[in-house]
Amino acid sequence: MSEPVRDCGHKVTIVGAGMIGVALANSLLFQRITSHIAMVDVFPKKLEGEGMDYNHGSVFIGDPKIEYDTDFCVTSNSKVVAICAGIRPVKDETRLDVVKRNTEILKNIIPSLANFSPNAVFVVISNPVDILTWITWKLSGLPAHQIIGSGTHLDSARFRYLIADRLEIAPSSVQAYMIGEHGLSMVPLWSGVNVAGVQFRDVIPNIGLETDDEKWFEISKYVVKLGSIVRCLKGYSNTATGLSAADIIAAILRNSQTIMSVSTLVQGHHDVNYEMFLSLPCAIGENGITQIVRMHITENEKKLFQASANYVYKVQKDIKIK
Repeated sequence: MSEPVRDCGHKVTIVGAGMIGVALANSLLFQRITSHIAMVDVFPKKLEGEGMDYNHGSVFIGDPKIEYDTDFCVTSNSKVVAICAGIRPVKDETRLDVVKRNTEILKNIIPSLANFSPNAVFVVISNPVDILTWITWKLSGLPAHQIIGSGTHLDSARFRYLIADRLEIAPSSVQAYMIGEHGLSMVPLWSGVNVAGVQFRDVIPNIGLETDDEKWFEISKYVVKLGSIVRCLKGYSNTATGLSAADIIAAILRNSQTIMSVSTLVQGHHDVNYEMFLSLPCAIGENGITQIVRMHITENEKKLFQASANYVYKVQKDIKIK
């Protein structure tokens, strides 16, 4: 899917210095994924405060270069541009209302960002992430492989954690993916869950189905609710979001070709005919998405994925970009 691009170093731009943007910056800097961050926000005092805070602590994290400005010129020649800007839904607001308001924000920032960093890989974290990733692609004029949505990467991590917790093993020892929308219609790929090469379906043929006496399906249902649960408990969700986005960015900067379930252009995959972005397991490298993994999924999983596409498209079709 990708073409060779000019090396832009390891500069990462973070657009939006709110709770998600700061959590992402923390994850990138504290894990030393990058040593060069540029932050942009429309609120100059908040932005200056965050920038000063990082610079004052820079001696403790390897002396990174931290730039910040309300002017997009500070983002020039970035390797990765992370979109964390956006508004939260208010009471009684529909998904379409939220998308429309965030679309207006993206219209004001994406063309300039793409102009300053035409070779960058854009990673969209703002919600609803699948539609906003599609909008970012349309506004940027960049190839689809350079546009990635954080998608269900965090949901897949939650899925792995809950499975591992029940088995009393390390989450990193579990391979499992959630696909489709990052939202209510996401789909658990029980057919691909394995530990140490052992497929769960070989042990429990009906795993993930309502007929499963061990009720593993309750785990995947719980995954869908976890984001809301965290937000209800602490008022917002940012730490795991920042870590998951940093993991995607690390794969880009290191050209690791790591497989992650992220939002990408899925038209033509699993009989989805819409031009839209949803999550599927993808290999990620320095140029963005290098390939979408060809997975054998069950007919039921395929139907659920198509239903997820239909659910998202009902909102997307009413968005006017131009």
